Amino acid sequence: MSEKHLMDQEEIYSKVLRAGRRTYFFDVRSTKAEDYYLTITESKKFTHDDGSFHYKKHKIYLYKEDFHSFKEILDEMMNYIIDEKGLEVISERHQKDFKKEEEVEETPSSSVENSSTESFTDVDFDDI
Repeated sequence: MSEKHLMDQEEIYSKVLRAGRRTYFFDVRSTKAEDYYLTITESKKFTHDDGSFHYKKHKIYLYKEDFHSFKEILDEMMNYIIDEKGLEVISERHQKDFKKEEEVEETPSSSVENSSTESFTDVDFDDI
């Protein structure tokens, strides 16, 4: 049997989730005994200075006997994150106007003093 035929036989069902630089592949595959298992692959694109790029991949193999426990823990972890931090995404990659602290222009102390005193109106106590 050819290797391509084995791969075609092995992949049963697939879904793809594109998320910025990351892509997640969910693939149902078949074992030699013709049982099914799930692979979850994270593929992340990295760009070099010269414009070329490469992908790093990480893969998890998840077997049926672990589905229930895996799902319970995954649900618990996701609920914890949402309960603690809410649904709003606060990562810098997701905020187009986000500036790192070192990128924010620091105002020299002398100009801070000038700007704070300029906001006051000169009042002479003789006017009161």
